[in-house]
Amino acid sequence: MGHQHSHASSASSRHVGKLWIAAGLGLVTFFAQVAVGLTTSSLALLSDSAHVFTDVFGILMALAAIIAAQRASARSDRTFGLHRVEVFAALLNAVLLFAVAGWVLYEAIGRFESPPEVPGLPVTIVAVVGLAMNVAAFLLLRSGAKESLNVRGAYLEVMSDMLGSIGVLVSGLVTLVFGWRYADPAIGVAIALFVLPRAYNLGRQAVRILLQHAPAELDLEAVGAALAEVPGVADAHDLHVWTVTSGMEVASVHLVAAAGVDPAAVLREAQEVLEHRFGLAHATIQVEPERARARCEQIDW
Repeated sequence: MGHQHSHASSASSRHVGKLWIAAGLGLVTFFAQVAVGLTTSSLALLSDSAHVFTDVFGILMALAAIIAAQRASARSDRTFGLHRVEVFAALLNAVLLFAVAGWVLYEAIGRFESPPEVPGLPVTIVAVVGLAMNVAAFLLLRSGAKESLNVRGAYLEVMSDMLGSIGVLVSGLVTLVFGWRYADPAIGVAIALFVLPRAYNLGRQAVRILLQHAPAELDLEAVGAALAEVPGVADAHDLHVWTVTSGMEVASVHLVAAAGVDPAAVLREAQEVLEHRFGLAHATIQVEPERARARCEQIDW
C-alpha cells in the first residue's frame, strides 16, 4: 500500500483543554448572573446571562465539532475526517453572535422607552466576578484564535461576554452612584455594535471555506508562476487550493514536463516550492508529458 497522510489533527485539537476551561468559567458566570438576577429582579443581569448562555453553548458546540472530527479520522471512507464540522460550528457561532447582538439591540430599544430600575450594588458585584472569569477565558483562547477558525469563534464569544460584563459593571456603577437608568440600554447598544462586524467576519471566513475558495492570504497567480518556473516544467495548469479547516490547506496541480526531463525531479522541486514558499505541505501534483495536455483541455470545469 502507498503512503498515506493523516488528517487526525488540526489547529483546533491543540486547544481542547483551554476550550473546556473557558466553558466552565462561562457556566460559573451564567449561574451567578441568573441567581442574583432572579433575586434582585435585575433585567441587566438576566439579559446578560442569556448572552453568556448562548456563548457557552457556542463553545461547547465548538468542542463537540473538534471531538467528532478526531473520532471520525479512523473511518476509511472519510478521507478528510470530519474536520469540516468545525467550519460548520464556526458558521453557527457567527449566526449565534448575530442573534445575540440583534437581541441586545431589541432589548436596548425597549429600555430606552421604559428604563427599568436596576439595583446597583449586586449588579456591580456580579459584574466584577463575571469580568474576572471572562478575562481568564479570553487570555486562555487568545493564542488559539490565531490558528483555528473554530477556536476563533469561541474566542469571539468570550470577547463579547467580557464586553457584556464591562457594560453591566459600568451600568451598575452609574446606577449606584448617579441613579441614571439610561446607562444600561446605552451600553447594550455599544456592545451589539461592537459584536456585529466581528460576527460578520467570522461567518464570511467560514463561508469561504465551505465554498472551497482559496485562502484569502494566498496569491494564486504567484503560486502558478512559481510552479511554472520549476526547472523542467513546460506548463502549470489546473491549479486548485482550498482549506479543509483552519491550518489544513490542500492543493492540487498538473505540471507538464518538458521532453527528456525526469518527472521525479520535477515532482520533488514542485513539492519544495509549494511547502516552503507557500506553506502548502499537502499537495497532489500530477506530472504529465506534453501529449497529455489535450486531455486536460477537454475538461470544462
